[in-house]
Amino acid sequence: MNLEKILAISGKPGLYVLRVQTRTGFIAESLLDGKKITVNLKINVSLLSEISIYTYEGEKPLAEIMQKIADKENKDQAISHKEENATLAAYFKEILPDYDEERVYPSDIKKVLNWYNMLQAKGLVTDEELATTEETPVAEELVAVADETPIAEVKTPAKNAKAKKE
Repeated sequence: MNLEKILAISGKPGLYVLRVQTRTGFIAESLLDGKKITVNLKINVSLLSEISIYTYEGEKPLAEIMQKIADKENKDQAISHKEENATLAAYFKEILPDYDEERVYPSDIKKVLNWYNMLQAKGLVTDEELATTEETPVAEELVAVADETPIAEVKTPAKNAKAKKE
């Protein structure tokens, strides 16, 4: 399962597919309704390929956990994320027996199952190799800009040109 261009955007429901990078952010398409939105760099965005779940031995990539769910369910829908917390924890324990119960909250389990079911409904749960740490160039640029450039220092070329003239 390839999660390299799948995004979770803070404050927005559902998941998004990264379409195009722009000068001030990027354009993403919703998996829920297919609408495209422009996202600027000030908004908190998570690439699903960069998310991991805590285990007692370290961290497991989300793609690996999604693949385990797909294998358990034969690429079909998993249980609903609206189940009781105890039911969700028992299900997740079957998928990932060594997950760190103190650091992985029920809300995290709900997100993983909700995301899996969204991806499955859109036909994105496949037998593809797991997404590795190799990222697409667009994803690398997004991470580099988001991680290394403080928001206050992001300037458009027009502002840079004015600053040089003065």
